[in-house]
Amino acid sequence: MSSKTSPPTLRLRLTRGAEGHVRRGHPWIYADSIRTANRDGETGEPAVIFDRHDRFLAVGLFDGESPIRVRVLQVGKPQIVDRPWLQGRFADAVNRRRDLVDDATNGVRLIHGESDGWPALVLDGYGDIAVLKLYSAAWLPRLAELTEICREVVAPKRLVLRLSRNLQNVARSTHGLEDGELLFGPPLDGIPTFLENGLRFEADVERGQKTGFFLDQRENRRRVGELASGRDVLNAFSFSGGFSLYAARGGARSVTDMDISRHALAAAERNFELNRAVPAVADCAYEQVQGDVFRRLDEPGPSYDLVVLDPPSLARRKAERAKALGAYGRLAAMGIRRLRPGGILFSASCSAQVPTDDFFQAVRKAARASGRRFRELETTGHAVDHPSTFAEAAYLKGIYLEFS
Repeated sequence: MSSKTSPPTLRLRLTRGAEGHVRRGHPWIYADSIRTANRDGETGEPAVIFDRHDRFLAVGLFDGESPIRVRVLQVGKPQIVDRPWLQGRFADAVNRRRDLVDDATNGVRLIHGESDGWPALVLDGYGDIAVLKLYSAAWLPRLAELTEICREVVAPKRLVLRLSRNLQNVARSTHGLEDGELLFGPPLDGIPTFLENGLRFEADVERGQKTGFFLDQRENRRRVGELASGRDVLNAFSFSGGFSLYAARGGARSVTDMDISRHALAAAERNFELNRAVPAVADCAYEQVQGDVFRRLDEPGPSYDLVVLDPPSLARRKAERAKALGAYGRLAAMGIRRLRPGGILFSASCSAQVPTDDFFQAVRKAARASGRRFRELETTGHAVDHPSTFAEAAYLKGIYLEFS
């Protein structure tokens, strides 16, 4: 009677160009970069990469569901991808954020994907709730292991699973998993809240965008709050009102949220209600405008002392870059026209396909074309809990301009 034997280790060799990219630390290996394989791979299994001299190069997780065929975990030194190693790497990432959590802030990104050595995986903490978001099917066979590691390292009361849109069908059909399901802990009673620099926000961890909130703009929200005193503020693409709440607490005379989504504006209104005990928030005049920002800003309307432009990504693919840069320039021009003398424009981009310098130049060009005198206050990038270690990971940028 024969016994079933385990298949041999999946061994891959790459094209010369891809080999160089991996050696320099790039975490993605595309299907067309694989030159040879000793057998067909199974999604989620370790794939060992050898260079053209048959020396170990890297190890990663094979993903047969994606054009990114291997998500690299380790380069240079051979490593067995086992539970102790994964738990150690998990703890390293989480421990780097320990100083960000205090009595005023308990909403933090705990693991930031490839830049923390966890390709296609994000972990956010909202108080005693952790949210694990997966962007690759390669992690699905290891979900039980990840869940236990999170329980041991982070010790949240609840762990919620979020799945990228492209992953939801395969997760359901192969593993019976649903986006937004609770991996452990008691059922949620409504939308949970968390603290950010002393302000309370909702985080729709089960159904909201990303993991429930955009934690990456924390430092820019704080900066807008510092600039808002005595000003009338317009928050375009306001979503759930994060910039607006900081502006109100910072002493803004009035704040206007503008967004096309009624659902987003309702969330913003609830966030304001959560903070009405803050005197400056209670004293700030607050209103909402529902509509397409590009159209609304282009119409005649009131002027402001501070305009925030933080649109969703305007370029999902490289081919959309030129169109996106034109849109960022038009937005900046329209925002500038709404600024009073002494007013400040904050313009941000979360489009990874738009290079940082190109975005800044598009905004500066709009500022010069306005014919108004202006000075650049500062530019910003990624928050410390959202590091960027390779080109494709650099998505967030912002620029502050003050106009005479």
